Amino acid sequence: MIKDKEKKMEGYVQKLSGGNVKRYVQFLEISENEELVAEYRKWHSEGYSWQEVRDGIREVGILEMELYILGNKVVMIVDTPADFDWETAMARLATLPRQAEWEAFVSKFQGCSSEARSDEKWQMMERIFRLY
Repeated sequence: MIKDKEKKMEGYVQKLSGGNVKRYVQFLEISENEELVAEYRKWHSEGYSWQEVRDGIREVGILEMELYILGNKVVMIVDTPADFDWETAMARLATLPRQAEWEAFVSKFQGCSSEARSDEKWQMMERIFRLY
């Protein structure tokens, strides 16, 4: 357990974009079932996430995407170019290869309809503080 705590304390290295970016932060509660939480974590790890879905995320213009988890609470951070249009990109993402299949697959962890798109499940968060 100490290794996990040490890993969290080290922080995470970020890429610098070289220009202005938009940041979106979203929230989702998944199942409280520990086995499903473990499986959700597995399917989002580098060795298990679907390459077509990763490619689609980049194809719609997303520069960086991260998921953070605490228990059954998941936060997604998305960085995009400054001129990114969220609604247009999410509508396009929903049409890309394997995206609908992925959303149906992960719905069992998320407690939602297997037909729900990503942007119908995740709740956009509001920034209330920034350290300038």
